[in-house]
Amino acid sequence: MKISVGLYGSSAHQIALAMIQGFNRHYSLFRQTCREAKLRFEQGDWLGVHRAVKERIRFYDDRVDECVDRLRAEFDASHIDDTIWQQVKLLYIGLLLNHKQPELAETFFNSVTTKILDRSYFHNDFLFVRPTISTENLEADLDPIYRSYYATASGLRGAIREIVEDFAWQRPFADLERDVNYVYHAIRRHLKGMPRREVNFQIQVLGSAFYRNKAAYIIGKAINGALEYPFTIPVLHDSAGKLFLDTVLLDAWRIGLLFSLSRAYFMVDMEVPSGYVQFLRSIMPNKPRSEIYVMLGLGKQGKTMFFRDCIYHLHHSEDKFIMAPGIRGLVMLVFTLPSYPYVFKIIKDIFGSSKEMDQATVKKKFLMVKQVDRVGRMADTLEFSNVSLPLARFDDEVMDELHRLAPSKYEIEGDQLIIKHLYIERRMEPLNIHLDRMDKSNNLEGLEHAIKEYGSAIRELAQANIFPGDMLWKNFGVTRYGRVVFYDYDEIEYMTDINFRRIPPAPDFETEMSGEVWYPVHRGDVFPEEFATFLLGSPQVRKLFLKHHKDLLTPAFWQEAQTKIRAGHVEDFFPYPQELRFLNSRPDNDETAAGSDKAQISPE
Repeated sequence: MKISVGLYGSSAHQIALAMIQGFNRHYSLFRQTCREAKLRFEQGDWLGVHRAVKERIRFYDDRVDECVDRLRAEFDASHIDDTIWQQVKLLYIGLLLNHKQPELAETFFNSVTTKILDRSYFHNDFLFVRPTISTENLEADLDPIYRSYYATASGLRGAIREIVEDFAWQRPFADLERDVNYVYHAIRRHLKGMPRREVNFQIQVLGSAFYRNKAAYIIGKAINGALEYPFTIPVLHDSAGKLFLDTVLLDAWRIGLLFSLSRAYFMVDMEVPSGYVQFLRSIMPNKPRSEIYVMLGLGKQGKTMFFRDCIYHLHHSEDKFIMAPGIRGLVMLVFTLPSYPYVFKIIKDIFGSSKEMDQATVKKKFLMVKQVDRVGRMADTLEFSNVSLPLARFDDEVMDELHRLAPSKYEIEGDQLIIKHLYIERRMEPLNIHLDRMDKSNNLEGLEHAIKEYGSAIRELAQANIFPGDMLWKNFGVTRYGRVVFYDYDEIEYMTDINFRRIPPAPDFETEMSGEVWYPVHRGDVFPEEFATFLLGSPQVRKLFLKHHKDLLTPAFWQEAQTKIRAGHVEDFFPYPQELRFLNSRPDNDETAAGSDKAQISPE
């Protein structure tokens, strides 16, 4: 369809302008809070960091709602005919031709439109089912996507120093020359000497630092001949408030772990987000673009790209959705597609008798997981509404379970199954299945590692103000890197809302042996001594757990964690092994660095 010149100034044109203005307002506010991340880092405002992450979660939906309200108030949008909507889309495309975030703006258009139109209109004529505007080779007007550095007269050390200084943090370094030397020698060790510099040698560094929790990350790559060498340098505060380079990560897979969905989202100031994603993909080619967008705080774009990838995968596969392996949960119905590395979760209509909650509470728990620091120990989820999947791809058991346990959560329209509300997360091996496999294969080392990881997950979540609630093995999964992650959220609580108590002594022997509770128990009371009864039935498992995590069975650990949280203490969590940190290389083993309390932190 050709756009008539007469459309400019029409109601369709005004609607398109209103929608792009709504998106531009959203992205302006998004960039503002990301720019402020630098100031929060410089000021050491760690509680402010967590507040900003939590508040940013709402930005997108708030702006979509604002735009919908405006279109309804000014244009009576619910009663616009099909021809006008087609014109709006075509005019909107014209507004994106020189835009710096066209892919995000297209997704914003879809979000607004689907809130206004009936689901029967969700088709190509009115939505951006696939990208219309190319994001290839988009250039920023003001802030470069990346900066290039060359090891000239000052050599590689000089280039490293220049890279760090160009971020212009308004806080002094404790000893930048020392840290630059650490980086230089770490690179030499990793490469087993320095290769000869080719004529094209340069170092490319993304223009904005990546801020998360108490760290700023410098991300870049060196190019030498036909080879590229990715790197990431975390920058932290020491106990005196000065900056230092904590380590340098030189393996692509370790850098990829920084972008794990089990961690909090980054704050990054990006004029051209697609340029950042393209650069990061050159470092992590196996990381889906959808996950990179999510980790950059652009969750809606990540969801859009994930679903496009999912539909593409369905077109090129034949297996069916089946019930996910493991013990069935009381709240969530979980199925998976064996050829696709994700699980799909639906809140049941009927909960198990032991679950005293409603569906709204479960949704709040999932939202809570997005808003907190997941410290690498909780799986993030992508939340969808009205998901259309081919009915023929569901096996009979899944359909029977849906009909029996979640009849209100789906509809069948022709050959499509429409799921009204759905959570999707990365598939992991359930911990109970993993432990059973380790035990049957007599892999004692693997068994001990898993149990140690399990306790570390509970410990780190507690230090991050999260009490898992239901700590049964089945509610944890094992990643491909052997890390234990929690993924059952219907009973999680903030640590500060729990009353951890010691079981009082029984008044007499008969009372103690009766099996009846002889002490009052109130809502929110938790008795850590009871954990062993439910979790450590196997003598071998019990022995290994007590070896590494005996203190988790005492109220003292939990109460001490609560005291720190209430005092405003923010724990240090490192998404890389402790042994990689430069402080281990210092002659005096200087422990002035953040994290010198040596909290038990498990590497990724």
